[in-house]
Amino acid sequence: MRSVFLALALASSAAAATPFSADTLSHAQSLRQHAMSSDHAFEVVESLTTEVGPRLAGSDGDARAVAWAKARFEAMGFDHVRLEPVTIPHWERGYADARVTLPFPQPLVITALGNSVGTPEGGIEAPIVRFATLADLEAADPAEVKGKLAFIDHRMERFKDGRGYGPVVKARGQGAVAAAKKGAAGLLLRSVSTSAHRFAHTGVMRYVDGVAKIPAVAISGPDADQLTRMLQRDPKIQVKLELEAMDHGETTSYNVIGEITGQSQPEEIVLIGAHLDSWDEGTGALDDGAGVGIVTAAAGHILALKQRPARTIRVVLYAAEEIGLIGAKAYRDAHQDTLAQHYVAAEADFGAGPIYRFDTRVNEQALPAMTALQQQLAPLGVERGHNQTWGGPDVSVLPPLGVPVAGLAMDGTDYFDYHHTPDDTLDKIRPEAIQQSAAVYTLFAWLMANAEAELRPIPMPQP
Repeated sequence: MRSVFLALALASSAAAATPFSADTLSHAQSLRQHAMSSDHAFEVVESLTTEVGPRLAGSDGDARAVAWAKARFEAMGFDHVRLEPVTIPHWERGYADARVTLPFPQPLVITALGNSVGTPEGGIEAPIVRFATLADLEAADPAEVKGKLAFIDHRMERFKDGRGYGPVVKARGQGAVAAAKKGAAGLLLRSVSTSAHRFAHTGVMRYVDGVAKIPAVAISGPDADQLTRMLQRDPKIQVKLELEAMDHGETTSYNVIGEITGQSQPEEIVLIGAHLDSWDEGTGALDDGAGVGIVTAAAGHILALKQRPARTIRVVLYAAEEIGLIGAKAYRDAHQDTLAQHYVAAEADFGAGPIYRFDTRVNEQALPAMTALQQQLAPLGVERGHNQTWGGPDVSVLPPLGVPVAGLAMDGTDYFDYHHTPDDTLDKIRPEAIQQSAAVYTLFAWLMANAEAELRPIPMPQP
């Protein structure tokens, strides 16, 4: 009897250490070779950015992008293609202008922050008051701010993994409210950016009920430096701001979904996603046309080789990520009853790559299986990471509900040079980088769709 228990224990240990069948691994090799000889991902981004261009949520470009994605998915031969409606706000930036009027008259490069109100007719002309950080503004004496344009000059640091973004982006989202509480007439924000180029970086901001809505704009890094130098010469710098931002109310966009139906466990879902919308300044190539190209190509490679995965692979192109993860939340709410059947989710939304690290949020008992998966990615240059990922912006709404996620970390060293600017265009994508990223997603989707490992319950994220 003891020998029987020992044999069962050894068999169980071997299964845990080898979560993939020989056939699954053999086909993974074929997929790797196919993906690394394909330009499918770059071709998808080229098509999207050329034929559709910018895709601001709620705009005509957004509607064209939905139609483009649906037609492409149908042409690729997905088993199921559908649109799921999402109610979203439709905002338009309109005309924007700012200039120093006293004592050193000259123009400034600005862009409206998404969701900002416009200025009164004729604009606002007021002194500026500078703060190094949002916290400094929040701690300021209201008398110092009242009637002025609050200028937050928080410079972002450059990191491969983009971790300099979080500490700075809070000022973009919350700065106008903090300034309005002090009686400010408007907000000028140093662009959330690592670039030295004279582009202003847009992005969403938010108002709260009961606090006055004031206009909010981002200024380019060089212009922020210029204002700071001016203030060192004369503390009474005056700026005129004109903004024609418009709120068009609510409209409908769509999450676009395509599926490869699983052969033996079709009810279980491996989700790979990206967001379809973009800001309107560039053509949304890096953010997030590249992600659309990566996950679309990954499914395309699996379809091309015609071998069915065990689980269903679902590609989701989310609506309205840029203005608050609205499509992601709509997906979460619409699929509440089947979230327990989501085996794992991952999202490509950090440029074109290359991918250098594989992070997870799965049950600790599944970590050996995740190491085995990473070993299949290692020939593509991917190392094993941590077990604390959120999986990407859109899929980050799923771990609090128990859904396992993976993070395929992309090299974002220069991502925030172009992020949310007119410079986010196709020429910034290196074909060899997006090819590698698509190959990694191909193997990830295939291996996860065939893995023999229990990923739940996951370590719950801290609030």
